[in-house]
Amino acid sequence: MTADNATPSYVLRYFDLIGLAETSRMLLTAAKVEWTEEHPEWPQEKPNQPFGHLPVLVEKNGADDGSDFILSESGSIERYLARTFKFVPTDLKEIARQEQLRDQQFDVSAAFFNQLAMVDEAKREKRGEFDVMLDKIVEIHTTLLRKNGDCGYLFGEELSYADMSAYALYKQLIMYAVEFDADIAPFVKDKITPEILNLIRTVESDPLLWEHIEKKGSFLVHALPE
Repeated sequence: MTADNATPSYVLRYFDLIGLAETSRMLLTAAKVEWTEEHPEWPQEKPNQPFGHLPVLVEKNGADDGSDFILSESGSIERYLARTFKFVPTDLKEIARQEQLRDQQFDVSAAFFNQLAMVDEAKREKRGEFDVMLDKIVEIHTTLLRKNGDCGYLFGEELSYADMSAYALYKQLIMYAVEFDADIAPFVKDKITPEILNLIRTVESDPLLWEHIEKKGSFLVHALPE
């Protein structure tokens, strides 16, 4: 999809990091619409956000009355963009299958950040919880990729919301582990299966995302086993 006079432009407000906005960045880029990213001064701009936190999506003149359509909450933003730009199927059950993956991935991400925040002894004691959650999502992704012919996509033969959200999860886990916790980085990398590595490679080479990958850089080399 390409932007034209009938296609609204977008502003994505978030911090200058991967965090909760990476999938939305990918969706906007893949949709080929006009969009920019703002990094609000924080916490000065906190009271000016709908729920006091980020990310926030602004669709210029997108409301029915011609005013800006403003949406908060990362999951709601992703679902809105994925449906608007047809990166999910039309069948409600198939949409639900993709969206449940995103919700489970959010739980894995939350457990990961809890892990990073713990002191060394607590990390060792609580790693089992994160370990179980990571094993489960890796198993689910790997099974879906195999069932789909190991073509690098989770569903069908073209880029979907599920692919972008899975890519964003592994990018977040691996890049933050490498940067903030040298002990947990090999632990996370060892979980990544060949099928998931192929998903990462396929997403990064998809023409719809070349602009994003060129700007943000590939993280595939960081995902490879040591």
